[in-house]
Amino acid sequence: MPTAYSRCFDPNGARYGIPTYPWRMAPDGYATRRQLRALGLRPGGQPVAAQCMRINRRADTPRVAYLYLIDRAKPVRPMTSRKWGALALAMRARCTCPACGITFSYCLSTRYGICGLCLAAEEQRAA
Repeated sequence: MPTAYSRCFDPNGARYGIPTYPWRMAPDGYATRRQLRALGLRPGGQPVAAQCMRINRRADTPRVAYLYLIDRAKPVRPMTSRKWGALALAMRARCTCPACGITFSYCLSTRYGICGLCLAAEEQRAA
């Protein structure tokens, strides 16, 4: 086993405190949060069961992905009508220019906080 993998292989948890596997080499039955979400599950308050680790070649800091047991995961809570309404209001606020009040079909850039028309007008006033 190459040294990069041997530094990340600790199935007993003696070195890192929890079982550690090299990147993409975790045994079946474990999943990350994203993998659980794709299966329609969530961790459900369970502690981290294991981790996948990859050594960064440029900096000696490892990258870690926490793993949860699929057997102990719970189903995702369904969205209620109130949650859908709150999400719709939040998205509408992201699409509305605070300067002119126009609602666009896309989210405005957070860099400037206003639409392109208001930004161009503001630049012309400043010049």
